[in-house]
Amino acid sequence: MTSIPPSGPDFQAQPPPGWPVACAYHPGRAAGVRCQRCGNPICGECMVEAPVGFQCRVCVARGMAATRQAEGPWGGRRSANPALTSQILIALNVAVWLGILVTGGFESRLSSALMLTPGGVCALNDQTWVGVTSAACLSAGGTFLPGPLDGGWWQLVTNAFTHTEPLHLGMNMLALWILGPQVERILGRARFLAVYFVSALTASAFVMWLAAPATSTLGASGAISGLIGALLVIVIRMRGDVRWVLTWIGINVVITVLGSAGISWQGHLGGFLGGLAVTGALVGLRKAGGRTQWLGVAGIGVLALLASVARVLAG
Repeated sequence: MTSIPPSGPDFQAQPPPGWPVACAYHPGRAAGVRCQRCGNPICGECMVEAPVGFQCRVCVARGMAATRQAEGPWGGRRSANPALTSQILIALNVAVWLGILVTGGFESRLSSALMLTPGGVCALNDQTWVGVTSAACLSAGGTFLPGPLDGGWWQLVTNAFTHTEPLHLGMNMLALWILGPQVERILGRARFLAVYFVSALTASAFVMWLAAPATSTLGASGAISGLIGALLVIVIRMRGDVRWVLTWIGINVVITVLGSAGISWQGHLGGFLGGLAVTGALVGLRKAGGRTQWLGVAGIGVLALLASVARVLAG
C-alpha cells in the first residue's frame, strides 16, 4: 500500500527534513518558494512577483476579484459591469419614446403628461395648447393636463425620460452611453444614479424659475449635463487631463447656443451645476463617511425640490 501526500491550494504541511518540497498545484514539480499570502509551496510556473516576494496564481486571482468588488476612491462599491446602469436608462428612454410614438408623437397626451410644462397643457380637438389656464381649458370643453404649478409634480422627473424626436433621443443616448459608464466606474452604481437623478431635479428647478410657464421642456440632456459636471470634479480631484472634459463642456455650450430656439439652456445649466454639487459633496465628505455623503446628496436633492415648491408658491 502506498500513501500519496495531500496537495492543493489548502495544503501547507511541512514535509519531513530532507524530502523535496512539491508545488501545491503541480505535485510532480519541486517548489522553490512559498506564496507570501497563503504560504503554499509553488513552482516557477505558479510564481507571480509581488511587491514583497512572490504569490501563487490562485491568491493573485482572488486578490483581483476582491479588488474589483472593493470600494472606489469616494466610497462607492465598484460595479462589476459599469455600463449596465446606463444601458437600463437608455432602454427606459427608448421605451418611453416608443410609447409616445405610437400614441401620436409630440401632440399625444402621453408626451404632454410627461414633459415639463410648468403651467400645464390643454388638450382640445386633438391638439394641445400651452399658456391656457385650467378654467379656460375646461370651459372650452378641453382636458387640462396639469404641470407642476397645478400639481403635476411628476414632471420634474419624467421630463428627463421624455423624447419625441429620434435625433434628440439618439444624441442624448449616445452621450449617456459614453459618459455614464465612466462616472459609474469611479463612483459606483448608487452614487452614479444619485448624480443622474439629482441633476435631473436641479435641471427642472432651473426650468421652473428661468423658463416661461408656457414652455415645454423634455429630454435627458439636463441629467447628462450633470454627468459632465461630475466628470469635471472627478478629473480635477484625480489630477487627470481635464482637456477632454472641457471638450464635452464646449460641445454642450455650442449645441445650446446654436440651437437656442429649441434648446433649454436653463435645463443644461441646472443639470451641470447639480452634477458639480452632488459629486463635490461625495468627494468633499468622503472622510466623514458614507452616511454623511448621502446626507449631503439628499440635501442637494431636497434643495432642488424646495426651489420648485417655492416657484409654485410664488405664483
